[in-house]
Amino acid sequence: MKLDPHPLLDLFAFTTTFPKPLGETTTPAEVFALLALETGAPMKSDDSVRDAVRALLRHGGFKPSGRSKPASEYLVRAVADGSLSSINPAVDVCNIVSLHSGLPISIVDLGKATPPFRVSIAPAGASYVFNASGQTIDLAGLLCLFDAAGPCGNAVKDAQRTKTDAQTTQTFTVIWGTTALPGRAAQAGAWYRELLHQLGADTMAGVLGNK
Repeated sequence: MKLDPHPLLDLFAFTTTFPKPLGETTTPAEVFALLALETGAPMKSDDSVRDAVRALLRHGGFKPSGRSKPASEYLVRAVADGSLSSINPAVDVCNIVSLHSGLPISIVDLGKATPPFRVSIAPAGASYVFNASGQTIDLAGLLCLFDAAGPCGNAVKDAQRTKTDAQTTQTFTVIWGTTALPGRAAQAGAWYRELLHQLGADTMAGVLGNK
């Protein structure tokens, strides 16, 4: 995966292969129980993490607030008001790690995406549909994951065209870390992979920097 130069990005990415299609599996209760604000999770977010993530997204000119706030901030509110239910094991574990690390995470169905991947700031006029209702997000100035067909993920909302579904067996995950929080993305990635291994999945990971 190619990374365009960025002074703040500290990205961690990995692929996952599940033993069965996601529609044929469920998230174990003891794992899903981690999707709560008060748990024994090995990581905990705070205001400094939130501010560092917002600074990362502002670098290209994007305004990460309101409906465009980082997905990790949305999770805090959704969990607090009890509006978040189980989706599938891949998304549930993603939400757990994002909630407690405070880092936004993108997850892409490798069966729907077309390599090669790259990470870059989206140009003016870029957008994509992010849900089944057909709503779109303006991506201008936002750090995004691109495949050969265009942008497909970011720290706010992932593209509908590459989201996981019942047939998904392989995923590509990007943890949007920042140099202001050195090592945090790698720590989140290690915990994330550990949880996936508990579900019987195989992962292959690597920290990708701007070297």
